[in-house]
Amino acid sequence: MPINITAHETPATPADMPAHDESRIIRACERGFVPDALVRAGMRMLIRQRLTDEHANDNALRMKAFERLLAELRASPIAIDTQAANAQHYELPDAFFEAHLGPRLKYSCGFYPLGDESLAQAELAMLERYAERAQLADGQRILDLGCGWGSFALWAAQRYPRAQIVALSNSHGQRAFIEARARQRGLGNVRVVTGDIVDFEFARAEAPFDRIVSIEMFEHMKHYGLLLAKIARWLADDGRLFVHHFAHKKLAYHFTSRDGGDWMSRYFFTGGTMPSASLLLHFQDDLRATRQWWMNGTHYARTANQWLAALDAARDTVMPMLRDVYGDAAAIWFQRWRMFYMAVAELFGYARGGEWGVAHFLFEKRPMKVTT
Repeated sequence: MPINITAHETPATPADMPAHDESRIIRACERGFVPDALVRAGMRMLIRQRLTDEHANDNALRMKAFERLLAELRASPIAIDTQAANAQHYELPDAFFEAHLGPRLKYSCGFYPLGDESLAQAELAMLERYAERAQLADGQRILDLGCGWGSFALWAAQRYPRAQIVALSNSHGQRAFIEARARQRGLGNVRVVTGDIVDFEFARAEAPFDRIVSIEMFEHMKHYGLLLAKIARWLADDGRLFVHHFAHKKLAYHFTSRDGGDWMSRYFFTGGTMPSASLLLHFQDDLRATRQWWMNGTHYARTANQWLAALDAARDTVMPMLRDVYGDAAAIWFQRWRMFYMAVAELFGYARGGEWGVAHFLFEKRPMKVTT
């Protein structure tokens, strides 16, 4: 769910403001001296500037930038800085996230069909949507690729008791968390594997899978061609890949540090990519998209605002955890997490959710070419 608020893009910062003034404003925001309403207003100003910088209304320049991005992605490894990005979100104990995420610890967009759902209801509604769109069924062999705290894997294991669920994570801590929850719930059909998607391969006995489900992992990737080729090797011939990633409706760009003080990349999202709604369609050598869906960004805005409200309510609970990790900087880090959720809410809520949103894809393997 990361966005692109950088240090020189801090709320109410003119483009030509001296660096020391930028740093002063950042420090004021991080210490809670700037009211939330002003922080959010500044973020909306910077989002408008991002659309201009990325040529949202100039098709010629936008397409030129997009072709350049495609060339850069195709010259990259599958992903970069995977361990740094992992540490940025998961260096805190599981209890920190248990205190303010939904009961299933779904660290991704929820679904609000009526608009007034609780966080718990939105988590479940989105999981049900995955099942429908991925065409899940009991008895399948299902891979949860980039599984987080196992929100999908644990739900699927309970929903489909005859299915075999494998969860791939690059975090040993998350593996232990998922395994503990599976034991608590008496789920014997969940197996968790630890590995980095860049160089991980399943043993022949582990694959193929009938379904592979990936939820908000593709935003951390670069060379989608290599990634989808690897996934194709893990799929059964009649298998399907379901992907959920956040996206802009037209724009695709790297999360990069434009100067030495890129706040978002430094603290929350190193080496990531903002996909466009159609970006994956340019990498169909091994898998081909059969269905594509789009969800308005207001769903993610509601999710982030509910995370923020829950974090504020849990302040007394989480501050000791932050002090254990960050020492005297605990209060600053509490505010950084608040700013992160505000930034997510403002980005996806911008223009009533009409710019950034969530893309869903269903892929199948391409038929083998027959040579004569």
